[in-house]
Amino acid sequence: MDLELLEEAGLKKIKSTRNEPFTYFLKAIMAGFYLGVASILSYSLGSVFATIDPMLGKVAFAVLFGLAFILVVFLNAELFTGNCLTTIIPVYTKKLKFVEILPNWIICYLGNFIGASFIGALFILSGSLSHQLPDFLSSVLVYKLDFDITQLIIRSILCNFIVCIASFVSYKVKSESAKVIILFIVIIAFVLPGFDHSIANMVTFAMGITAFPSTINYSMILLNLLFSTFGNILGGSILLALPLYLIHKPSLIKE
Repeated sequence: MDLELLEEAGLKKIKSTRNEPFTYFLKAIMAGFYLGVASILSYSLGSVFATIDPMLGKVAFAVLFGLAFILVVFLNAELFTGNCLTTIIPVYTKKLKFVEILPNWIICYLGNFIGASFIGALFILSGSLSHQLPDFLSSVLVYKLDFDITQLIIRSILCNFIVCIASFVSYKVKSESAKVIILFIVIIAFVLPGFDHSIANMVTFAMGITAFPSTINYSMILLNLLFSTFGNILGGSILLALPLYLIHKPSLIKE
């Protein structure tokens, strides 16, 4: 059953957090690293193709960002946004209380932040693509930091709804090649429209702070991360997880 798959995964993550918090923290850092690697690829392609046409650069950026989630799935890392789906299921099934999953979320979020920010900063410090990258990065930062709060929350809800669908697929599909193909396609669905993934935004903001330290708007970065994280939680834990739970618990509807 689908619900049992997610519940088992969620319980396993909570157990790992309790029994081996440092190991789990390292897995979260590695997930941040993997998002950083995918961001390097996406920003490199995007900035190069943007010199030909801005829309071509946007498409190039989106198409290969799925690499991040493929690395997370296949290399057994821990990503906060996907955990919003799996760890909330045991709460719905009353195997855990909500307060019991919070340490997992906090450890995972902090680990993702460290890993993502570190790789993003290193990419800029490397000086790679110094002719093409600043203009492309600047255009992304303008989009990310000039936002309406309601729209940002909605974009973030939709983002993690899609990301958690990809996570759900990774538990359901057994074929590794099928997983790769589906993950690539599903992830394009949130990157291309410009939806906000809080952890991916950390890579972008670390790049921006490193590249433009004197002009970056730090308060807007904090607000973006606050509201995008909130929206990501809603998208994974409610918009997707709650209907999945209710579908597989028809007795609740009858009552």
